[in-house]
Amino acid sequence: MVYFVKDEIIRQTEEYVRNELGNDATGHDWYHIDRVRRNALYISKKEQKGEPFIIEMAALLHDIPDEKLNNGPKQGERKLAAFLETLPLETEDKEHIWQIIATISYKGGSGRPLSSIEAEIVQDADRLDAIGAIGIARTFAYGGKKGQPIYDPNIKAREKMSLEEYRNGRSSTINHFYEKLLKLKNLLNTETARKMAESRQQLMELFLQHFYEEWMVINDENTDGGKCL
Repeated sequence: MVYFVKDEIIRQTEEYVRNELGNDATGHDWYHIDRVRRNALYISKKEQKGEPFIIEMAALLHDIPDEKLNNGPKQGERKLAAFLETLPLETEDKEHIWQIIATISYKGGSGRPLSSIEAEIVQDADRLDAIGAIGIARTFAYGGKKGQPIYDPNIKAREKMSLEEYRNGRSSTINHFYEKLLKLKNLLNTETARKMAESRQQLMELFLQHFYEEWMVINDENTDGGKCL
């Protein structure tokens, strides 16, 4: 595929994603998509692995079929399929992009195995945006939109969950750190992403330490103020 065609496909995809997700208030807006795209391309370059065009397309489209952002998974799948049909791509490329998007989600720790280096890189980029300072901000934005409490010491973090429990079970935003975010660093696929995650992991741990310290200041000292790191 000649470069000017690839550039036009990227431009069309950017425009489509901006229109679909540009005003999202759950942490899945255009700026999240763009960060994932840029980090994925950076990881690919540093690792010297993967097809950059496929990586960029999958990163740009990875949240389009997300069931959290649609009325169920089928609606999201139809949206992604309909858009891909408008693009002058080989069937093999469309299938590869679809396969990446279908397998990179966390889904309570029960996601499907990855089958390509491109999927590993896009997954790493998406998970990096879920941790660190931006990850903390996105977590509270999504928790508020979902109607979760910030923290309730009577609601314990869940160790193992089905996809239904992960999506709809009762929890808190602070619990989400233990149920997902703090686990992500050890689940990354590439050495580049693991290095990028180190400072982000430390920041989340420091945030939780300060959160519990401040929580205890305004709560009865005999209350179970939360788990320690």
